[in-house]
Amino acid sequence: MRLLSFSRRGEPSFGAVKEGGVVELAGRLRVRSLRELLAANLLDVAREVVDARAGDHALDEVRFLPPIPDAEKILCIGVNYPERNAEYRDASEQPKHPSVFMRTRESLVGHGEALLRPPESEQLDYEGEVVMVIGREGRRIPQARAREHVAGLTIMNEGTIRDWVRHGKFNVTQGKNFARSGSMGPWMVTSDALPAFDALHLRTRVNDELRQDDTTARLMFPFAALVAYLSTFMTLRPGDLVSTGTPAGAGARLDPPCWLRPGDRVEVEVEGIGVLANTVEDEKT
Repeated sequence: MRLLSFSRRGEPSFGAVKEGGVVELAGRLRVRSLRELLAANLLDVAREVVDARAGDHALDEVRFLPPIPDAEKILCIGVNYPERNAEYRDASEQPKHPSVFMRTRESLVGHGEALLRPPESEQLDYEGEVVMVIGREGRRIPQARAREHVAGLTIMNEGTIRDWVRHGKFNVTQGKNFARSGSMGPWMVTSDALPAFDALHLRTRVNDELRQDDTTARLMFPFAALVAYLSTFMTLRPGDLVSTGTPAGAGARLDPPCWLRPGDRVEVEVEGIGVLANTVEDEKT
């Protein structure tokens, strides 16, 4: 099942994709958002509603929001593919623990929306990533039980302002949280509709040029390991998001570096999930 959050005529809602249309779930279930649906353990009920109805709206009639626009936590993993690790000077061996940072909700837009290049920097970069959507609360979750806590997967373009990630000695927060610099979507695909999480092929294209091409089989810290690690020091709750890292091929590592510019189109494709596509505009001040 493909679940999405959207707005129509300025009103936010959520639903499921069916035969090229959207079955609206808001108003038919006693929850106000997709995050609340996960927290109430209503995925099976939602599936029954979707199976019984035709679409209420065409996909081109809605405006995509990030699948979980009201997420409590957006956790991001850095340097999780081997070639990305090799890009760093201290990369003689695999790190012992994941690198973790957080994003704000305001830093992300939905599928089809414009990414904004801020006036403070021209170094807007792309990072295609697979994202876990937590569906069941847990603390100190063992790896063997991790998948039980993942409701589904979505896609992120973890847009980054490269020079701003180097402003601080120990963090990247500034460069990861400019308003509308990244995106997520177009929807989340529920776990039952996906194969093993270690067989997901990710590709990122800029203006139809392939820039990133890798598979989650090569993650240094697989999904289950991330769930176990993160839940050691925090409680993971329904609707929390875990972006699992980007492959090599970001614009910063090209020679010369290739930053995103107004008019560019970025597409992040993950087999079994879909394509997240966004254009780039300059932020108006």
